[in-house]
Amino acid sequence: MNKFYKRFVFLIALVLVISGVVIYSTVDIHTLRNLGAFQWWSIALAIFAVALGLFFDGSRLMHLVKISNEHITLYQAVQVIFGNYFLALLTPGATGGAVAQLMFLRHAGVPTGKAAVLVIVRTLLSIFFLACCMPLILLHDHGIVPGISNTTLMVITLAAFFGILFIVWGARKGFLDVIVVWLTRKFSVGKRRKIFAFYRDTKSAISLLLKSPRAMLLVFVESGLNLLCIYAIVPCLLLGLGVYDADWTSVMGRMIFLNMLLYFMPTPGGSGVAEGGFVLLFSNTVPAGTVGIVAVCWRLIAEYIPFLIGLYYTLTVFGRDFLNRQLTE
Repeated sequence: MNKFYKRFVFLIALVLVISGVVIYSTVDIHTLRNLGAFQWWSIALAIFAVALGLFFDGSRLMHLVKISNEHITLYQAVQVIFGNYFLALLTPGATGGAVAQLMFLRHAGVPTGKAAVLVIVRTLLSIFFLACCMPLILLHDHGIVPGISNTTLMVITLAAFFGILFIVWGARKGFLDVIVVWLTRKFSVGKRRKIFAFYRDTKSAISLLLKSPRAMLLVFVESGLNLLCIYAIVPCLLLGLGVYDADWTSVMGRMIFLNMLLYFMPTPGGSGVAEGGFVLLFSNTVPAGTVGIVAVCWRLIAEYIPFLIGLYYTLTVFGRDFLNRQLTE
């Protein structure tokens, strides 16, 4: 069995085990009663929300490519998006998502250097949107994480926010070059080359962000709409369970908080951390005995179905042998 199949089988087993444990550990005597009142139209509404989010994701990608003076079709943008879902879930820390985007963009005719920059810009815009939302969330939702005060979380958030601005400013002014060289002075030649290449691409991404402010503002708005539509899966499922009086601002805020954390988790696609974090954040919002089931349904609609579509596109465009080489490198 080659590496691709081993990793694929491991991922399926991991998802099944995590989903089973989450559901088993959260069901109680109220589960069947609450599920019996579930309205199935909410599934269709959740899928519509995902489809709308994917539309905004494809639209922002096409606008980004246009800003870089390249062109891709809508179908090629769809391949990039679903390929990102596939490899992001198949690799630790979702690092494969960037590789998948780069592969599909190159296949669409975008030069490697520009493709790398576009991938970084997409990630930066998403993280920056979430970072902008965090102060508002922490001011509205008190005690979002048990045992950690909102003041502490606010300090961490603001430090990260201003850290991002410092990196942007330092890269533009050039003095960050000296810091990167100094920090990597004891690394091997191979590692230094990779870090310098990534830093060069990041500087190019920052230049791209700043050279077309109006066009980039549109892309930033589309990034926010993309994320909010994807996160709206949970409110849709809660409506299906008869939850009509929830604090929807807090619900969306907690989804933003959780997904912000998932960007930095080392597990494939945040598996385990996502489900556990969901149970922790929403156990008091979701009807009794259903929080684990809702967590698994959220992951199924938001990640696993797009993952399977991404698998189809990846194998169709590149084939199994090419994918296996990518995972082996």
